[in-house]
Amino acid sequence: QVQLVESGGGLVQPGGSLTLSCAASGTFSSINDMGWYRQAPRKQREWVARISSLGTTNYADSMKGRFTISRDSAKNTVYLQMNSLNPEDTAVYSCNAEISIRGSTYMYWGQGTQVTVSS
Repeated sequence: QVQLVESGGGLVQPGGSLTLSCAASGTFSSINDMGWYRQAPRKQREWVARISSLGTTNYADSMKGRFTISRDSAKNTVYLQMNSLNPEDTAVYSCNAEISIRGSTYMYWGQGTQVTVSS
């Protein structure tokens, strides 16, 4: 059974920083793309960033320059470094990953971690 588990969420003041982690565990062949999404109260889920297995990154326009996605393939973990946070960044942040198992590819999601930006 494959699981994605996020950590690192919490309460941070405006202008502050936070780093989220998402670790994949279980039995699988490889992890392809990994990404982060977020969902604020009363809003639709929003894509944040993604990183390929080769390290190529893409960001939503509103995150560019403030957020940095990275991964440690040896640890099957993806990170999201968030800087210059503002109240509009308050949301549940979830990671996902395309995981290959015996020749097939599946999308897995974590349970989400709450990020609250408030003074």
